[in-house]
Amino acid sequence: MALAAATAKRTTMELGGHAPVIVFDDADLTRTVELLTMAKTRNAGQVCVAPTRFYVQEGIYDRFVSAFAGRLAKVNVGDGLLGSSQMGPMANPRRPAAMERFIGDAVTRGGRILTGGEAHGTTGFFWKPTVLADVPLDATIMSEEPFGPVAVVAPFSTLEEAIEHANRLPYGLAAYAFTESAKRAMLIGDAIEAGMVGINVVVMAAADAPFGGVKESGHGSEDGPEGLREFLVTKTIHQA
Repeated sequence: MALAAATAKRTTMELGGHAPVIVFDDADLTRTVELLTMAKTRNAGQVCVAPTRFYVQEGIYDRFVSAFAGRLAKVNVGDGLLGSSQMGPMANPRRPAAMERFIGDAVTRGGRILTGGEAHGTTGFFWKPTVLADVPLDATIMSEEPFGPVAVVAPFSTLEEAIEHANRLPYGLAAYAFTESAKRAMLIGDAIEAGMVGINVVVMAAADAPFGGVKESGHGSEDGPEGLREFLVTKTIHQA
């Protein structure tokens, strides 16, 4: 942005995030767990819109955590060229090292590993899908995007509390919510500070819809009419 500003070049910035997920007590638990497993393990969690901070309503917290950790534990990690593999390696040796740092810091501060938490195998950059619980707010992973197959799960009580958690960070790329209530869906979609909100879905990209963030997650849009306008120059001609 600074380099572009030197010559007044326009920019579109699609930057990182730390996507919150809010799971209400009326959500379809089986479907929600399956969708979030797919989203969390896509490209080994190395996706800008990957769900990371999971806030689950108290009434279903224990059931969700058990089901989600159990489902992630069954994900087959391996060579992406093998048909049996469901999640491949991380991009480079820096990523497993980052996972060790994030998880180690969280555990030191009182977090619990429910599944994963370590490398998969002895070769390559493979990492087991990981679920952390009871992680305090001062843990690094609560404020920095891990960009890996790690999910942090915490309970919440009220809608207002969930929104406060979701909007706590300066990032605002993507956010997710799961509920069968149309009223909750409308309220949460409006209240969450993110460029994209998925309600009962985890797919964010579509050719006809703008893709981009707010706050420290960037500005401008890709895709959709808004994305097309980023490449156009408005010109006004007055003629008498």
